Amino acid sequence: MQFTRLPNSSERLPTLSCLQNRCKGDFSLPSQQVNVQIFKSDTQIFCRKRGNQRSAKRPISFGFHDPNHLAPGMRRLRASSDSRTSTSTEIDVEFPVDYSELLEQVKVATQSALMDSKHLLEIEFPTAGLDSVSGDDEGGIEMNSSMTLIREFCRRFLKPEEATRTRIFFPEAKEVEFAKKTVFEGVSFKMDYLTKPSLLEDFGFGTKVKMVKRVQPTDEIFLVAYPYFNVDEMLVVEELYKDAVVHTDRKLIIFNGELDRIRSGYYPPFFYPKIAALARNFLPKFETAYYIHNFKGRVGGTLFRSYPGPWQVLRKVGDKHVCIHQQETMPSLKEVALSILPSA
Repeated sequence: MQFTRLPNSSERLPTLSCLQNRCKGDFSLPSQQVNVQIFKSDTQIFCRKRGNQRSAKRPISFGFHDPNHLAPGMRRLRASSDSRTSTSTEIDVEFPVDYSELLEQVKVATQSALMDSKHLLEIEFPTAGLDSVSGDDEGGIEMNSSMTLIREFCRRFLKPEEATRTRIFFPEAKEVEFAKKTVFEGVSFKMDYLTKPSLLEDFGFGTKVKMVKRVQPTDEIFLVAYPYFNVDEMLVVEELYKDAVVHTDRKLIIFNGELDRIRSGYYPPFFYPKIAALARNFLPKFETAYYIHNFKGRVGGTLFRSYPGPWQVLRKVGDKHVCIHQQETMPSLKEVALSILPSA
């Protein structure tokens, strides 16, 4: 077994090459290159290739970290003195050096947002490397990486007793089956899906099950995994929010949903009027707990935010990310690319 590492751990997720001899121990791996994410606290290996799947045979144990603990790259500035405005602690967050530090930042930012009664959250960052952009990896590989990172986020973020009160929604039923056989094997989370493709429903036959009937009274947290492959997925998320979250104490967190596609008008309103309505009426309700979006090119940079901090535009100088602009509200990606970065 040979581990292949790149010079900079923030560039890409490490990979594992396995030759004809099979790995002995807790995992069964094919003789091909697969995804592996290595964290300080645990190692999770899984592969995913359509038609030839292997699953991890060891469930991952839970863990919970003290919310007062500051991860590397964080610095406490001050606590809010006015409980009417914020109950969280203001944190100066530096751009992460690797995914382990990133997930610790995501955990702290999410906890801070929930303390401030933000019940509809967005978490967004690239999975093909901290300096990558969407599309650098094939779509299936990006989803695989997100699934692994979601599992590690849950391990860090949730207390053991919260697992049975957490429902994780994947885009479709096949994703749930795959998750249960790999990184989510043996866990106590409730696993669910947003859509289940059906030819009968496509032709107007059959009855769609309402999302509110799929949830249980004991559910407290809904975590929605990468709902961007099909435009209907975010419509179902809105239904879930309206029917099962509004006027309750439940929380809904979208993990790598690529909401910028909807914000930026990627879907023409004429052809996708329901998606355009999402951009006007639903997306403004979100609080962005954690966000990284990279811009490539001659004047590249990064739009970065960790709640409750400001939105920052960063530029990489050597091995450091330097803030060249910041503001309290989210700038559009077009504004960052065409105005802020070129003028800095």
